Amino acid sequence: MSNAGDPIDRLLEVLATNGSAQYGQEQVSQLEHALQCGLAAEQAGAAPALIGAALLHDIGHLVHKLGEDAALRGIDDHHEALGAKLLAKWFVPALSEPVKLHVDAKRYLCASEPGYFAMLSPASVRSLELQGGVYDRAGAAAFRTRPHAEDAVRVRRWDEAAKIKGLATPELAHFRPYLEASLKG
Repeated sequence: MSNAGDPIDRLLEVLATNGSAQYGQEQVSQLEHALQCGLAAEQAGAAPALIGAALLHDIGHLVHKLGEDAALRGIDDHHEALGAKLLAKWFVPALSEPVKLHVDAKRYLCASEPGYFAMLSPASVRSLELQGGVYDRAGAAAFRTRPHAEDAVRVRRWDEAAKIKGLATPELAHFRPYLEASLKG
């Protein structure tokens, strides 16, 4: 993704263009997943930056150069770090940091919340293994102390729920005001 032009236009174009592919082994596309996450955040009354984080949390999957189904090939694409680095160029930390931490939030929830691991989809379990597995007690405690950890947990919960085939969602343009409100000053 180049640095020229309006970053929101470019990010929405990446979602619209590259997001039509199936989201791993889930029953939705990357775009449907993003829209469902953004909608869940909006319905929860989240702040604009957190709605933007929910919408864009997996943007790293759409911009890496590892090809499709990296996880199936045993490769962790580090999409959370790639996406957060990209988003931090233009957006406030309240948007980019939950993106950076949403994988760690999965590791944390699996360690600290009985039953969370059991509700993960098979694809999410597979990626968890590649992402370092379930946190031990010390790792879970350290995660909780990080700035934006609570927001990352919220994004993670929306992420796991945003895999509903055929769910009606707003169009991408609906989320533009949240992204505009989250741009760096």
